[in-house]
Amino acid sequence: MNKPTVANVLFPEKMTRPTSTHQVFITDLMVDMLIGVYTHEKSTPQPVRFNIEMTVLDAPAPLADNYKNVVCYETIANHIMDMAKSEHVNLVETLAEKAAAICLNNERVSLVKVKVEKLNAIKNTTSVGVEIIRGRS
Repeated sequence: MNKPTVANVLFPEKMTRPTSTHQVFITDLMVDMLIGVYTHEKSTPQPVRFNIEMTVLDAPAPLADNYKNVVCYETIANHIMDMAKSEHVNLVETLAEKAAAICLNNERVSLVKVKVEKLNAIKNTTSVGVEIIRGRS
């Protein structure tokens, strides 16, 4: 139960019901793709790992155990893989922005965190990359 505060006692019309959400995630999505600014990176595919966390608005209607009533992680993963394989990208930052846009294209996704890692870019590292958070404006 919410305790009364000065804000909700003086201005009850400004109180809002918290939005119900849940997280949908895609972990360690691996794609061999052309990425990088160096000449050899423009002709030789290299492994890239995506990790995606989406904050999703709960469906207003019951799920009814039907995948059509949820944000389908397989559909989003396939769109990200298709995008990544379709053209050369110079920067992991650009790739992360494109992946975030794919996620936010679903009207129920309100916030997304995208981590993109190049796995073979720098010797003596496991990975290098970027992590971004994007939401609806």
